[in-house]
Amino acid sequence: MLQQCSGVYDPEELSMLGRIFDEAIAMLPPTMQTSENRTAIAKLVLERAGGGEARLVSLRSLMDAIASAA
Repeated sequence: MLQQCSGVYDPEELSMLGRIFDEAIAMLPPTMQTSENRTAIAKLVLERAGGGEARLVSLRSLMDAIASAA
């Protein structure tokens, strides 16, 4: 589990955050997979990670909504 607001992550947590990032990018249509969007999503993942797992779940829901709307 993520340590709430620690800002320091162990290898397993980093791996999980990487998977979340990759999944979020994959949900986007190719035209939206720009470097700017990738950077914004990476920032969102790290910001949400600091708030615990519940915030990461809300990020996944947001990405689902964006992918559905595109």
